[in-house]
Amino acid sequence: MSEREDRFVVFGQIGQDLAMRLDRTPVIGSSFRVTDSRWLLGGKGANQAVGLRQLGAQVALVGAVGADSIGGMLRDAAIDDGIDVCGVARRGASAVLVDVVDRSGERLLLEHVPPSSLVTQHDADAAEDHVRRAGTVCLQAQQPARVLLHAAEAARAHGARVALDGAPEPELAERLVALADTLRADATEAEALVGFPIADEHRARAACADLLNRGPSVVALEVPGQGDLIGSRSGMRFLPHGGDVVDRTGAGDAFFVGLVRALARSWSAQRAGDFAAAAAASTVTRLGGRPSLSHLQPLLTSRAP
Repeated sequence: MSEREDRFVVFGQIGQDLAMRLDRTPVIGSSFRVTDSRWLLGGKGANQAVGLRQLGAQVALVGAVGADSIGGMLRDAAIDDGIDVCGVARRGASAVLVDVVDRSGERLLLEHVPPSSLVTQHDADAAEDHVRRAGTVCLQAQQPARVLLHAAEAARAHGARVALDGAPEPELAERLVALADTLRADATEAEALVGFPIADEHRARAACADLLNRGPSVVALEVPGQGDLIGSRSGMRFLPHGGDVVDRTGAGDAFFVGLVRALARSWSAQRAGDFAAAAAASTVTRLGGRPSLSHLQPLLTSRAP
């Protein structure tokens, strides 16, 4: 296994997460007791970078935090997690995300994402040296599609895998999907890509086949409330949701992280899917989207692909 295969670059959101657990489902106009709360380094980009680092990867994060005091704390937290933050710009105000969860695990997510917190063309250009040395470049479709396309083309030019999370803006979606080696999407994102709802495993299989024909070699799609479908040219496999659910926030990020980390180790798509499902199941047992995957890292070296 080459050193390059353990190097990842993540283009994505960085923000401050406030996760709160209530004793019952919130209703507008009422007051509720908070039974647990946590301030965390969050956002999809940061969560995925943290998860990859916990799984033994070398990770460079490309994104933006505010030029405010929150931004400084977020950057320091990422450094404490062992993440390379040379690609993290400081400008404007920091993104803030509030995750409210009730006893059943249902959640309400509030997001304040200033335009300044999105990745720019300049950010992507400044990160090209990281991309050149990476084995995998992870792109989150929350970010501007034209910037992601530039990063995907640079990744391909330097021989890196491209892993796409989500559904890009429609005008560039086809080009980005065609450049992706790995694509992961939740049900809403998958519907945006294929044009029909992902209501069950049968529909997920049809969507997966469609997307595999567009370029990716591995596709993972969520079936709401049921599980995830992992597909490749060697076949498809349905993975039921697992874990005692406290908070579903971050489950998709953990699944994506587990999948791309295992694929970088040359695991088969089906075995990588099992590992991804274990990562997601571990994450939903905790409040907040921050992963805790270090206990899974030994499996990457102790199991054959």
